Amino acid sequence: MTVTDFVYDPFSPEVMADPLPFYEVMREHFPVYYSPKYDAFFLSRFEDAWEFLSVTGDVFVASESTVMQPDVLLNHNDGQPVPDPPTEPFGFHVFYSEPIYNAVRQAHSRPFRPGAVAKLEGFVREQTRTRLDELLPRGQFDLVQEYGGIVSAATVCHMFHLPISSAKMLLETVNASARTDPEGGGFVETEEQIRMHDLIETVAQDRRAEGADGSWPLIDGMLNLKIDGRRLTNSEISGNLGAVVAGGTETLPKIVGHGLMELWRRPDQLAEVRLGLPESAPVVFEEMTRFCGPAQWFGRTARVDTKLCGQKIRAGQRVIYLTQSAGRDEREFEHANEFRWNRPIPRSLAFGYGQHFCVGVHVARLEGRILVEEFLSRVAQYEIDLDGAERRPSSFQWGYSRIPVAIKRLA
Repeated sequence: MTVTDFVYDPFSPEVMADPLPFYEVMREHFPVYYSPKYDAFFLSRFEDAWEFLSVTGDVFVASESTVMQPDVLLNHNDGQPVPDPPTEPFGFHVFYSEPIYNAVRQAHSRPFRPGAVAKLEGFVREQTRTRLDELLPRGQFDLVQEYGGIVSAATVCHMFHLPISSAKMLLETVNASARTDPEGGGFVETEEQIRMHDLIETVAQDRRAEGADGSWPLIDGMLNLKIDGRRLTNSEISGNLGAVVAGGTETLPKIVGHGLMELWRRPDQLAEVRLGLPESAPVVFEEMTRFCGPAQWFGRTARVDTKLCGQKIRAGQRVIYLTQSAGRDEREFEHANEFRWNRPIPRSLAFGYGQHFCVGVHVARLEGRILVEEFLSRVAQYEIDLDGAERRPSSFQWGYSRIPVAIKRLA
């Protein structure tokens, strides 16, 4: 790959197979990379992404989605601003600007605030220990799906008042619904997407029949919300809470599984982490989110003519920040391409920043530290099957979907 003929396309087979070499070239030579094919600017450096996400006042909006698909990007807006979609039927709240976006987020965010999340600790720890009780006697299992995946899915089931026995089904449904086309790069429509939508819609329907008295804020907040004077339908509620189910089930297990693999590769760091459990667990999890996060990018569309990172941006043009490139920027993190369990991370983009900051950040940090702490406290020696690890090509969630582990000695 030479600078003179460099081309970046997040949906190309080469990038979907391994985007990291492309990010390195972009950070060094094309920090604000313009793609005429998509009429979009890609930001690869941390500071530029931070500046972009710091812009307020609906200068940049997500009306075309934060994860724009090829068909959207190929349709240029030619200097025309993109309005919010109509509110009837109501779409995904991320597509709307203030105050609608804020109203929907506030309606379902109470269970994700620090105080509410702290009350989940006992449940998550119990689920984690129960899962290890089942897995450790086997001697071999998958860190991503069978360990972290089931615990994360069980937590989502708990929050949505679904039977914990549904965790495996929910995990499989989310994984299948998030697949991308290995050739075209866009999301593939699957029956599982319909199944997940129907599942949440039924939850909303049943709760509406019971009466939304506010005691179940995740659902009641959405049932009692009014947009332009009307309440949302069960289907509209499902369309908005689907991101909570998917985000809370798919990403976290990939981070933890990959992170435990990186520690295994570095016995000296693993020994240091073990010495300080449980205090070291939340510290190492932050490095895992920086180094192992599977989500590659998020974007916005300019609503007005503006200027960003020294570049003029026209209304209708897209700006996309490359999350994992920013996390490996040497200007922000010393020896950024190395995994260092206790590195200082004064600023992070692992959960976004600004208006669209991840609503589930506190749940993710709770689950992450517990999954790491409980595994390392019970397993004295383990070995990763690198040949059996799977990291499928993807334009968006480029993370390990399978990491086999062999338990060599229990603590």
